[in-house]
Amino acid sequence: MKASKFIRFLRNGLFLVLVVSLVLILSCAGYTQQEVKVIRHTESWPCYIDPAVGYSYQSAIAFCNLYDSLVFPNLDGSPKPWLAKSWEISGDGLTYTFELVPGVKFHNGDELTADDVVFSLERMMTIGEGYSYLFTTRVEGAKALEKYKVQFTLKKPFGPVLGALVRLYILNKNQVMANVQKEGPYGEFGDYGKGWLVTHDAGSGPYKVKEMKTAEYLLMEKFNDYWAGWENKDAPQYVKEIGTTEAITNRTLMSRGELEFTDVNQTTENLAAMDQLPGVEVSSFFYGAVQNIMLNTKKPPTDDIHFRKALAYCVDYQTIIDKIFPGCRPSGAVASSTPGYNPNLKPYILDLAKAEGELKQSPYYGKLDQYPFELVWNSDVPDQEKIALMVQANAAKLGIKVNVVKIPWLSIIDVVAKPETTPNGLMIWTPPDYPEAGSMLESRYHSSSCGTFNQGEWLQNPEIDAMIEDALTTIDQKERFQKYYTIQEKIAELCPTLWLFELAVKQAYRSDYVVFPIAEALKQGKLCNPVMGYDSYYRDFKVFPEKAQGPYTPFKP
Repeated sequence: MKASKFIRFLRNGLFLVLVVSLVLILSCAGYTQQEVKVIRHTESWPCYIDPAVGYSYQSAIAFCNLYDSLVFPNLDGSPKPWLAKSWEISGDGLTYTFELVPGVKFHNGDELTADDVVFSLERMMTIGEGYSYLFTTRVEGAKALEKYKVQFTLKKPFGPVLGALVRLYILNKNQVMANVQKEGPYGEFGDYGKGWLVTHDAGSGPYKVKEMKTAEYLLMEKFNDYWAGWENKDAPQYVKEIGTTEAITNRTLMSRGELEFTDVNQTTENLAAMDQLPGVEVSSFFYGAVQNIMLNTKKPPTDDIHFRKALAYCVDYQTIIDKIFPGCRPSGAVASSTPGYNPNLKPYILDLAKAEGELKQSPYYGKLDQYPFELVWNSDVPDQEKIALMVQANAAKLGIKVNVVKIPWLSIIDVVAKPETTPNGLMIWTPPDYPEAGSMLESRYHSSSCGTFNQGEWLQNPEIDAMIEDALTTIDQKERFQKYYTIQEKIAELCPTLWLFELAVKQAYRSDYVVFPIAEALKQGKLCNPVMGYDSYYRDFKVFPEKAQGPYTPFKP
């Protein structure tokens, strides 16, 4: 081989080596300049994306990203104008007239009008599921006054109505009706589009459904023509809600760079392990959720107030907070972060002497062996078992036999349907549906919530019902809050629940390349009391895959 040809061969070979090396480096980095911005987030399942049906954390996340509401919650929970740019309230508090933002487009290109608002409200109230309880007994009617003006008429005043409107999500009437199954329980409306809305959306929100596999995941895609715009150029283009809370799966996905956020049900140990991974941080914030042990007041022995108080005094609340759920704080029926919380109430504490004193006043004292206490915990939240075993051990000191039972979330929904199938004790955490104490008091202790997972107590107390109804019809906020205080005192005296703590919502996330708005606001010392679901309003998130300090696996839609 001639020298010149040999030199050309070396040069070409060196160029090839450099190209291959560069490709390998970029592959190992897991990032290219064209990389898709994505948030992958695990959650408990199932996820119902029909706004008239869903009622859970994962559903709330889907709603606020796929749909819009008349008002939108600020970080502190207060409502601000959204689809409704302004409104007028009549002097008697019974008529609300909303002026809509013109030119809002649904995902299919149709324009959102007052007719869609009326349709969405009437559909929700007719179906009677999900958040419908906020409006069904209160709204007399709704009508479109003009193309962009809608009016609601109430049967009676509803003080926190504007806050509750964050749960009225607006659907495209024409699109829903075009996908109605004629045979269904709603007369001329057939199935009201429920079948189609299991896997599709009819919204105007910042994201739209790209694919929904009901037993696996929800994939949402950025809606580029969103009416409120995209000033945030680094928002995720895709969001994938993955249906799993399994610890090993979460940890594996996070370690491989295939997950940006875990669900909020991970154990303290698993969060601590993920916190050690490169680029991973554990966020913590409050939104008014309370971890309860609901006591069935219609089943022996928890039908007796002295037995219930004995249990309340034999729980080691502080150890639970310190060792099992660090970062949480004591609570009553309403969490301290929720407006209208009564700051004068003192929570129950561990006091076995008081527990024994209460137990001796119970008709079941002396025959406790005949009345075992069944305590059910949610298998989707493994740390609850530790609490159950602690309660079991302390109760045994008083001669109370506690049978600890683990069941999955879907089975819990079934067992609470009737008082006779509801266990003596049921461990569930519950948040407010809008940021005010009235939401917790109504959804948790009004008789209308019996038979749902929100109330395993079966309290059915007419006096409590009347007090809640009276408070909610009070327009003046200061007066309404005073009524909330009195209700909380009455409920505390009845002790239908073991209020374990206010839940600190924790999840591991990739802080190296994801800007999480709630976490950033808290770091800046801002007041945050987000409405459930809106903490994951992805339009405000920022994603920078090129900043990944740990493994990053690109997303391919």
